[in-house]
Amino acid sequence: GMQNRAVQGMLDFDFMCKRKKPSVEAMVFPFSGNHYVKFYWGTEEILMPVYTTTKEAVTKHSNVSVFINFASFRSVYETSMEAMSYPSIKTLGIIAEGVPEQQTRELIKTAEAKGVGMIGPATVGGIKPGCLRIGNTGGMLDNIVMSRLYRPGSVAYVSKSGGMSNELNNIVCRNSNGVYEGVAIGGDRYPGSRFLDHFLRYQDDAGCKMLLLLGEVGGTDEYDLIDAVKSGRITKPIVAWCVGT
Repeated sequence: GMQNRAVQGMLDFDFMCKRKKPSVEAMVFPFSGNHYVKFYWGTEEILMPVYTTTKEAVTKHSNVSVFINFASFRSVYETSMEAMSYPSIKTLGIIAEGVPEQQTRELIKTAEAKGVGMIGPATVGGIKPGCLRIGNTGGMLDNIVMSRLYRPGSVAYVSKSGGMSNELNNIVCRNSNGVYEGVAIGGDRYPGSRFLDHFLRYQDDAGCKMLLLLGEVGGTDEYDLIDAVKSGRITKPIVAWCVGT
């Protein structure tokens, strides 16, 4: 479908963060003609353009740098590869679960070659409180308010689990001044970005004071983070917890 609910959730988050204009510029839906969809911006109504091709959307909205792909595993490979072929796209979020591992590895290789940051597959997205929400991260609006995600805190986290990332928002809010940034990288064998990729960003970001990792059983990405701590590349305090059986 067109994921109207997810888009409305992102717009509600934008408005709550007092953004001057929506973070979502356009939608792509190839199964109908070009048209507009009505959304709420606070108490007002706005019209969101819907295009049949990614090419037309990127051409008419050249300032867009983030592409969130809600397509299923059946077509997500082709649409993601096309999106990365446009130089203006710098970040790619893949929500779909069940993407074949061979296709995921090719997507990762392409993203690295083109300098595109990739979240997913099998992710709910990411959130930067007070700034931007990708996908359905943070849950419903009441959870956004309760977890104080409308303004930045000091704790940055990376989680494999999307559902547990929402719980992390709640836990961090109750025990600190809140979330600075959070990313769910997805639980697939080959994630588009790894723990270390994001923690190196957090280390170099003065606004982040503490790091939080929620891992799952399997894989060795957590060891790479520990090596970075031992070498002195990462010096900020870390809380890490691996769950699962």
